[in-house]
Amino acid sequence: MTEKIIIRSMKIEDYDQVRALWMKIRGFGIRSVDDSREGVDRFLRRNPGCSVVAECDGVIVGSILCGHDGRRGCLYHVCVDPEYRKQGIGKAMVVFAMDALRKEEINKVCLIAFTVNDIGNAFWNEIGWTKREDLNYYDFTLNEANITAFNQ
Repeated sequence: MTEKIIIRSMKIEDYDQVRALWMKIRGFGIRSVDDSREGVDRFLRRNPGCSVVAECDGVIVGSILCGHDGRRGCLYHVCVDPEYRKQGIGKAMVVFAMDALRKEEINKVCLIAFTVNDIGNAFWNEIGWTKREDLNYYDFTLNEANITAFNQ
């Protein structure tokens, strides 16, 4: 592809295109509450300027939800349209998100990748992230209505 890719902050106006991108990706998990327009709007307002999209000719081809708690940053829903992979878009979006976190004086960033996500895990290893073997990750569900559905 020779189109010009623009990497920029995500806005709530991007939501419909971002959700359409999520729906294209096989195995992608989407939460009923957190990933609704209202949930994403709340996240973007809480973390202004940190989330990122990659845009090609007005079409969003990549996105990352990025935020922090004042101490540690976290990346969620990192994805690139399968037709646009292997062009450096994912890495450029990660760099954008990391720069946004640095401006917020965040010193460490984490992410969660499903063990069955071979493409994602290979990407994170390739760009220098470290897989932790020294901790366990725990969840506690506060809202049972926040169901995750995986794209087939």
